[in-house]
Amino acid sequence: MKKVFFLLGHLSDVDIEWLIDNGQASDLEVGDQLITRNKKVENLYIILSGSLSIIGNNQTSMATIGQGEIVGEMSFLESHPPSVSVIAIEETTVFSISRDKVMKRLDENIEFRANFYYSISLFLSSRLRHTTQNLGFGNAQEEEDAIDAINENVLDEVSQAGSRFNQILQKFHEV
Repeated sequence: MKKVFFLLGHLSDVDIEWLIDNGQASDLEVGDQLITRNKKVENLYIILSGSLSIIGNNQTSMATIGQGEIVGEMSFLESHPPSVSVIAIEETTVFSISRDKVMKRLDENIEFRANFYYSISLFLSSRLRHTTQNLGFGNAQEEEDAIDAINENVLDEVSQAGSRFNQILQKFHEV
């Protein structure tokens, strides 16, 4: 499942329009660095197309992420610089929205705040479960059951989230 569905499935139509109106699309060439290890992240990103590599301390790729993934969310939540770098491994388009704008919206709109943080927590929980399983920890069946439970919680929103993601794609492919 595209991770952006966790976010878009729990926000209102008004919030999606606000995101679209307040964000922007940027193109990255191969080798462009979106996020630099230990450097403050000023934006929250959604990958609209292409692929990015997560580069760890030893300068090797830890993972590859693509369309529909969210980037910069941990630094957004913690206000700490990232422990990894993120580099384009093919031509990539990202949607970005500034941390300052999102923080202002969170302060002004309690419904947006609740839905935003709930969706980010679901997203991070799913990522942690996946990582834990990949590292060989935990009971594989229990992990699968837990992931299925999360997926059932968001299944109703998936269709709507998919159309919202397409709405963002259409807006920024017109640019």
